[in-house]
Amino acid sequence: MKMRFVPILLTVLLSLPSWAAIQTVTLSVPSMTCAACPLTVKAALNKVEGVSRAEVSYPEREAVVTFDDNLTSVKALTEATTKAGYPSTLKSKADRE
Repeated sequence: MKMRFVPILLTVLLSLPSWAAIQTVTLSVPSMTCAACPLTVKAALNKVEGVSRAEVSYPEREAVVTFDDNLTSVKALTEATTKAGYPSTLKSKADRE
């Protein structure tokens, strides 16, 4: 009977990292100066492997990005916007309130 639970337990333990893989972060992109800038920023973010959603706001000068942290990182996201001409930084929780 106990031997039945071993494969189930192993399956659950091995799949744990995938449960916590999706993250959403807010990036500050202060260098956006026109209403067309978000199109470039969004395109750059969507090219990063693991990004499932990128919403970019010109009035707020920020990007909200949902991504799989097993495939990419915040550093890769900020590098992508910088290479596109729009340096960005991770907004802290205090910045968002």
